[in-house]
Amino acid sequence: MSKSPFLNSIREAMRQMGYSLRTEKTYLYWIRYYIRFNQLKHPSELGGEDVIRFLTYLANQQDVAINTQRTALNAIAFLYNKFLQQPLGELGFTYAKRSRRIPVVLNAAEVQTILQHFKTRDLVIFSLLYGSGLRITECLRLRVKDIDFERYSVTVHDGKGNKDRVTLLPRSLEGPLKSIINQSLICQKEDNSKGIGPSLPHALYKKYPNAFRQPGWMYLFPSQSLCAHPLSGEICRHHLHPSVARKALNKAKSLAGVEHKPISCHTFRHSFATQLLANGQDIRTVQELLGHSDVATTQIYTHVLGQHFAGTQSPADLLIVT
Repeated sequence: MSKSPFLNSIREAMRQMGYSLRTEKTYLYWIRYYIRFNQLKHPSELGGEDVIRFLTYLANQQDVAINTQRTALNAIAFLYNKFLQQPLGELGFTYAKRSRRIPVVLNAAEVQTILQHFKTRDLVIFSLLYGSGLRITECLRLRVKDIDFERYSVTVHDGKGNKDRVTLLPRSLEGPLKSIINQSLICQKEDNSKGIGPSLPHALYKKYPNAFRQPGWMYLFPSQSLCAHPLSGEICRHHLHPSVARKALNKAKSLAGVEHKPISCHTFRHSFATQLLANGQDIRTVQELLGHSDVATTQIYTHVLGQHFAGTQSPADLLIVT
């Protein structure tokens, strides 16, 4: 908890409005940064020109990415428009232009090679990233109730932009996933015997105080240690931290000898999208599976394939060589 009464009041307001803890942490970071940038002046004494000056500083002096600029602006906009009730109005700020970067992807053979060097739990995690197109945080936050073996689907709750979506569940993962679920439920049963259980979202622990005993709420990939819930302060078990997956990936790609590409957890999501498009899947379906709000975001993967539309061929390939 911050020592600043002002920041604490912002935190309380965000929780009352139902913002996720991750958004809360991000917004408070940028609001704190904004206040320090303005020599600790109270935001109510500042205005649109000060906001533009701050964003320009981030773009020009700190050279932050355009998405970082957007996040900072969203945080400041929340501060003024919703918390202080001092609407900023139209700022007229133009984001820094950045050249489009083509994402790094893996082909099927490279994915297979890396997956062979994971132990069971990490194998399932990275198979979901590649087979379902999940972000690493979305994967690690999955609960038992989010897996549907009848429809072979995965439900993602509170994804990026606080959106829910349904994506594919690889049929090949049914056996390993059921084993993972059984192990998680054994962990939950042991925790329940001590009066504790998985951490619950938002204020669900108040509305349903015994929900932590229900199998559906157990994480697929629970942390090995207990922690204090950030809202209630009660001891609970959270999901694995993303750093655990990153360490496993670094070890696996080293063993696989696939070190010629800058591979991250997100690379498997990129590879999921690219493989679907290469197989002829329409871009709107891929957009829905990835949870992109704008199809233009999904279109970047067509550039990875070297084609802007499915089935497009190079003119050279149509020549008859004699």
